[in-house]
Amino acid sequence: MLLILFFIAYGLFSKFLARTPITGPILFVGLGVALGPDALDLVTIELDDGIVQTILEMSLVVILFTDAAVIDVAKARRQLALPSRLLTIGLIGTIAAGIVVAQALFGEIGFWSAAVIAVTLAPTDAALGQAVVTNAAVPGAVRQGLSVESGLNDGIAVPFLSIAIAGAAGEMVSGSGVAALFLEEIGVAILVGLAIGFVGGRLVVLCYSREWMSRAWRQMSVPLLAVACFLVATPLHGSGFIAAFVGGMVFGNIVRRHYSDVCTLSEATAYLLTTLSFFIFGAIIFGPRIDAITAEVVLYAIASLTVVRMVPVAIAMIGSDFSFTTIAFLGWFGPRGIASLVFAGTVIAESDPSDTEATLVIVSTTVALSVLLHGLTAWPLSIVYGRWLEKETARDGADTMAEMSDVPVVTVRRRTTEALEPLTMRRLRDDD
Repeated sequence: MLLILFFIAYGLFSKFLARTPITGPILFVGLGVALGPDALDLVTIELDDGIVQTILEMSLVVILFTDAAVIDVAKARRQLALPSRLLTIGLIGTIAAGIVVAQALFGEIGFWSAAVIAVTLAPTDAALGQAVVTNAAVPGAVRQGLSVESGLNDGIAVPFLSIAIAGAAGEMVSGSGVAALFLEEIGVAILVGLAIGFVGGRLVVLCYSREWMSRAWRQMSVPLLAVACFLVATPLHGSGFIAAFVGGMVFGNIVRRHYSDVCTLSEATAYLLTTLSFFIFGAIIFGPRIDAITAEVVLYAIASLTVVRMVPVAIAMIGSDFSFTTIAFLGWFGPRGIASLVFAGTVIAESDPSDTEATLVIVSTTVALSVLLHGLTAWPLSIVYGRWLEKETARDGADTMAEMSDVPVVTVRRRTTEALEPLTMRRLRDDD
């Protein structure tokens, strides 16, 4: 009951809080830590029970599908360079840097265990810096790059995680086996996403236009198709997260032109699942492990959020013509969130439990620090960055800055309840 009251209270003041550095994840993680598992009879629930993992996975899947459904693919093609750099050089560099730092601080864990930690913490979660991708003062190219990166790097990291877990278990595969794993994970996911997104989108348009389908079920089709992508791709050894993102893009480009409010229900569902996920994280994942945090763990968490992310991003942006300030901005806003928690659950499910506790302490500490630091800095830094950019363009002209290229914002990450209402509802209200 206390959790429900907290949800209601947060909703009553959500618009006010959206204009402050105090974010939903900060509040709900804090509540989870404060109450702990005992207060809500969650003491018997652990990450390896399947219940928590299912909640986290379904939250991520619905979010990915919904976010992708609002992408205008035709417009997105205008600027693929930035997300491509972040998803290739940036992601691989982040994993490599994470391994180096983990071995330096926790040398006894070995290369493959360090790789497990690094890959688990590689995916980003734009929810913790939502003000960055909703603030119009931040250029569209930057917002789009961070949005698409956050949407796709979850799934791209899955094959890396599989390889790291296999290596840690002493089940190394050959180079050809690694290549085959990547092709299978990504290729199967893309095919599943394309098929379900296309067929699902066409059926929704057909059935609703002929008045066979109600408006409520039209909106319910989004979370249902999102889960379908995951459930079909996973047994076929594909990445369910990539399948959900690809499926959402295809579905959205078919349905959204007819029904602009199609994602209203899934957005609200994503808000609720995400907020619940951060509460569970605080209550049964991070809170019980606070006493196990050491100086080395804190140092790794700080490094993971700074040099491990920012240096590879800077390398990835060489030759992009972006300013140093923009590159630093892109590097800082790579928060860790639900995807890292899902990966931690995967590690626990597929590894020896005696070897996973240290990994869980490191991952949960990093995510908790990210919740705090990225949440507190997202709004003020996005304002400062926007003002700096305005001065630069006024002095040198917008045409001289790569950041100001004509790129429409094609998606907005909505992983938390910071937004007062779903984006589609705001669109409908503006249209009226």
